[in-house]
Amino acid sequence: MTDSVDVLNMLKLVYTLYTLAVISLIGWFALGVVNPKGKPRILKPATFYTYVGALITVGVAIHIVTFNKIPWVEIDFKRDSLKAAQVVNITIEDHKFMLPSPKIELKCNEYVLFDVTSKDLTYGFGIFRQNNSMVTQMQVVPGSKNDLMWKFGKNGVYHLRSTEYSGPKGANMYIKDVFEVKGCAEDDKYSQKGGSL
Repeated sequence: MTDSVDVLNMLKLVYTLYTLAVISLIGWFALGVVNPKGKPRILKPATFYTYVGALITVGVAIHIVTFNKIPWVEIDFKRDSLKAAQVVNITIEDHKFMLPSPKIELKCNEYVLFDVTSKDLTYGFGIFRQNNSMVTQMQVVPGSKNDLMWKFGKNGVYHLRSTEYSGPKGANMYIKDVFEVKGCAEDDKYSQKGGSL
């Protein structure tokens, strides 16, 4: 599975280039309205709309090409046929995470089901790397089934925090170094002590 940091870095580059192409369209249109000599310059509509059509095609192609690179897409589409190797039951109440144990060890490349129940408010459940970049998250709504299936592909130590506003106390909903993934051939360089983006 592709790492979310790799996807984010790729998308930064792709969307920067795409944005520059769109800005060039705006500049081209502005030059077509008035040129430096003060006379309007007429662009052929066919040329202009061909460029717009090319931008639309490239924009749609970006989404089609990156669709299967997003880490959670495969899990979401195959969810009905996937079986979790490990289930982690977590309850949230009064702005506190209640975990099955203080440290939870997860195995590499095995599906983990985080089954989270809220007893009172809407909270967030987010797994974060050591550099505080997010791995995955979900909203936890009371009275609803809230579960998240994930597969870790790199060794690392991860934090847990609420990603949803649940009042001023929600800012303190943070547990450091609660999840540890072991057994992978590769380390998550952003989830090792001292890792940074």
